Amino acid sequence: MVVGAQCPHRAAERHADHPRPGRRARRGGAAGKMRLRLILGDQLNPLHSWFSRPQDDVVYAMMEVRQETDYVLHHAQKIIAIFAAMRDFARQLRAAGHRVHYLAIDDADNRQTVPGNLDYLPAHHGATEFAWQAPDEWRLDQQLSAYAAALPIPSAMEDTEHFYTNRDDAAQIFAGREHWLMEQFYRRMRTRHRVLMSDTGKPAGGQWNFDHDNREAWNGIPWEPADLRGRHDHSALWQTIQASGANSFGEPDAAQFAWPLNQQEALQQLERFVEHALPHFGRFQDAMSVKAWRLFHSLLSFAMNVKMLSPRTVVERVEAAYRDGAVPLASAEGYIRQILGWREYVRGVYWHRMPGYDRLNAFDHHAPLPSWFWDGQTRMRCVAAAIGQSLQHAHSHHINRLMVIGNFALLAGLSPHELHQWYLGIYIDAFEWVELPNTLGMSQFADGGLLATKPYVSSAAYIDRMSDYCKGCHYDKKARTGERACPYNALYWDFFDRNRDQLAGNQRLGMVYQQLRRMDEGALAALRERAADLRGRLAEL
Repeated sequence: MVVGAQCPHRAAERHADHPRPGRRARRGGAAGKMRLRLILGDQLNPLHSWFSRPQDDVVYAMMEVRQETDYVLHHAQKIIAIFAAMRDFARQLRAAGHRVHYLAIDDADNRQTVPGNLDYLPAHHGATEFAWQAPDEWRLDQQLSAYAAALPIPSAMEDTEHFYTNRDDAAQIFAGREHWLMEQFYRRMRTRHRVLMSDTGKPAGGQWNFDHDNREAWNGIPWEPADLRGRHDHSALWQTIQASGANSFGEPDAAQFAWPLNQQEALQQLERFVEHALPHFGRFQDAMSVKAWRLFHSLLSFAMNVKMLSPRTVVERVEAAYRDGAVPLASAEGYIRQILGWREYVRGVYWHRMPGYDRLNAFDHHAPLPSWFWDGQTRMRCVAAAIGQSLQHAHSHHINRLMVIGNFALLAGLSPHELHQWYLGIYIDAFEWVELPNTLGMSQFADGGLLATKPYVSSAAYIDRMSDYCKGCHYDKKARTGERACPYNALYWDFFDRNRDQLAGNQRLGMVYQQLRRMDEGALAALRERAADLRGRLAEL
């Protein structure tokens, strides 16, 4: 599915995502020109300069296509949310006086691919020019570039006017360096954009990062804020999607749909987050619970990734809340780091490493995903909770994704490419530019350390410390071997044992390998046996 986000009002300084030199093709035009402009499903930014005023010689093309529903199997809510937001965006454009040619999924003229529809739209409208906003996914960037190169009319790729950075900014910052560090990038971004900085050029509070203050488990106090998101009935749209033949999985929840439809709803959600959840976000951002799936997270990533909400708007609002004394610095900094730091950074990694990044497999893992990835039916209570939340809501926060689901996948040797496709399909905010580096690099270490400095894995101890998942679980969190021993424990030690050649030299893993060297050979052999048994019957766990 195609995505994006939006950028606010000021012109040049705010519109950073300029196409690469040479990407503009055959500019031209003459009297009587008619311009066709393509808007992808993740480019729903009402503040884009394209829409500053209606123009009779411009037609905007929008399309719901099976090409985008089918390239991986998607969660039902993801398809509904994008199509509903696209339809509302088209409505807004028409209400403002713009001309829109909208192809619904069941339109008789819909050829179900982007190039297929573009084959007839220019002639249909007598277009003398074609333009499109820079796609955020490699496959669409290549597809549209190749399509435009073959057109007999002038064409141009335009700025999306959303991100703080250009596609290649991170690569330029780290030019000549073998290893990149997000923290260095984040500090550069804070300084460049003067976010959470003092008048003397120092970071607010005297330090750049308050991550050590943001690792508390949650015991039910304070309680999760009420979910005040608006609800929509998208039952008719869901029936249309089903009738089109598009496959999906997960709970559609079409009659009580909670994801934002447009910028106005996203801004309302931002305000509620800042008032009710952000004050506690920092302390509990890594906490997990079966009792509260949202906790103090904003759920704004979908709105940003389809560009109905600008990251600058979010960052500025969060910083203002800190400056006004409404939220602690650790909460504001921790949240801003996810957007100004991590989000922009992984996008830079994506564009620097593609194509081919999606096929990296440093540990040569090839086990297929067990069936419970699709129904959540496993006796591991933590995994059942994290996957269950994902199936129900098309969302689960970053620690569930990284330290429960991704952790197990890496320890068990699951195929990183299959896992990537699952993450890309199940999460409503997952678009390849942001999902792929998080999955292949951060979660699975499949790039061999290009993104992360160590594999992010743990035994049951970490999960127990940060959640209530282990209470009442079928498995014993403290046992390493035996039928009822938590699978994470044996798999954890076996993973590091099996991968000594690749990982023993990693300075961040020195303690792990010290413990392995001290381990009795009989105990280690028992762990290997237990891990091999687990990997041989993953579907039964």
